[in-house]
Amino acid sequence: MTYQETIEKIKHADPDISRKCRENWDRVAKPLNSLGDFELLTAKIGAASGTEDICIDKRRVLVFCADNGVVEEGISQSDHSVTTAVAKALAEGTSNVNIFARNANAEVEVYDVGMTDDLDMEGLIIRKCANGTKNLAKGPAMTREELLFAIEAGIAAAEKAKADGMDIVVIGEMGIGNTTTSAAVIAILTGSDPEIVTGRGSGLSDEGLRRKVAVIKESMRINQPDPKDALDVLAKTGGFDIAAMCGVILGGAAMHMPVILDGLISCAAACCAKTISPETVDYMIPSHVSNEPAGKTILDHLGLHGPIDAHLALGEGTGGVMLLPLLDMALSLYHGTHRFEDIGIDAYVEQ
Repeated sequence: MTYQETIEKIKHADPDISRKCRENWDRVAKPLNSLGDFELLTAKIGAASGTEDICIDKRRVLVFCADNGVVEEGISQSDHSVTTAVAKALAEGTSNVNIFARNANAEVEVYDVGMTDDLDMEGLIIRKCANGTKNLAKGPAMTREELLFAIEAGIAAAEKAKADGMDIVVIGEMGIGNTTTSAAVIAILTGSDPEIVTGRGSGLSDEGLRRKVAVIKESMRINQPDPKDALDVLAKTGGFDIAAMCGVILGGAAMHMPVILDGLISCAAACCAKTISPETVDYMIPSHVSNEPAGKTILDHLGLHGPIDAHLALGEGTGGVMLLPLLDMALSLYHGTHRFEDIGIDAYVEQ
């Protein structure tokens, strides 16, 4: 699907199915609402999928790798070579999220949507928009054409997952400098002060953090992004990885496939998707509260609550994958036989 075709297909998830899922939970032999977020999230997955017979057995992690020209401003400890090295490990199946995914019975699919280096290897899908974005501190990060290419790469990844029978996908990323692009996007779309939402990323010094904030403020000054136009914000201050993840969320919503968010960078993508089409929030499944300063701010803006609050900041989709076993345990109870009628006691009722 093209970007425009995707937008035209997005509708709210079915509230009646969500209600039926909650009613099913109320028949489980336990105090009402006692599984908290996991009752809400599973009901949301059911509504997004269009069925009260909730199933997430087939799951895939979509990891998007890209580089960011803003790295030349000294806003990171590392350069693009680290993106390349981690992308190689991801494709080989040896990186952090690969190990987590094997434990959670999930597939991992890795995309190059804009790395500086060109890797030709099995396990890496090439959807390269360009060899890295431009430096957002000196002008727009990408052209409108590059942006749409990146978004449609994400849409295509979502379409492929749906065609392959996936019930749910997790989005993740790898790209040095992307906490800077994410903080810029979040600051603009939420109207937050960059000093409040910008963090140290992979471990900047105090001076490095001040430089990072100054770079974000300069990018906002010279690019003048329109906070009501997510495409304008993405093109001027975003990254190819953020754009591709935004595309997955849009595509997932269009095809009624729930999308598990990871941390800060994927939530920046979610913020863009919400600005483009508010209905997409119905298909977003939050996993955790990022340890970055904007972690709670961005979830509040999306109206979401991350059930895992463990100071996570690893990326690659790892936090999203960590949610899967917790959902599996909740669904084993949802689909089980431990119900009030089975054990001969009266069901709890709201009083």
